[in-house]
Amino acid sequence: MVEFVLENDQELVSITEEQIAELKRVCEAVMELEECNFDAEISLTFTDNEGIREINREYRDIDRATDVLSFPMLEFDGGEADAEYETEEGLVMLGDIVISAERAREQAQSLNHSLRRELAFLTAHSMLHLLGYDHVDDAEGERIMIEKQNTVLDGLGITRDVPEL
Repeated sequence: MVEFVLENDQELVSITEEQIAELKRVCEAVMELEECNFDAEISLTFTDNEGIREINREYRDIDRATDVLSFPMLEFDGGEADAEYETEEGLVMLGDIVISAERAREQAQSLNHSLRRELAFLTAHSMLHLLGYDHVDDAEGERIMIEKQNTVLDGLGITRDVPEL
């Protein structure tokens, strides 16, 4: 099970309850694929290009907008999470996902698929980062992440030509 601490700090793109529910399913599917044996809490924030640029500059010293940022709370060892990060409700705090809804919409349009698919893709990608995957300067890591993202999205029927919710 995944619970979101949700913030919508932008007004350019409508984010529906149905989309949020689907993004929870994406997170849960990634955790299932990774054989995570715990329930999780994730901070999910939607912002715009300027908002994500500010976060990127502040936390990564990169002064440009991006599509998604991931801020893991803990390290993993074989799918086991450190109990130190459990909430009172028994959920493991995985970390933060920050998505530029504005950039997601732009990318969906340029790639000729739905915003629904782009948000799901970015969420799956970020979840893998929260679970310890990385691809910076690592072509093999990137290949593995893409394969896992596609497995999750295909399993949920979220393909490039999927209609909007």
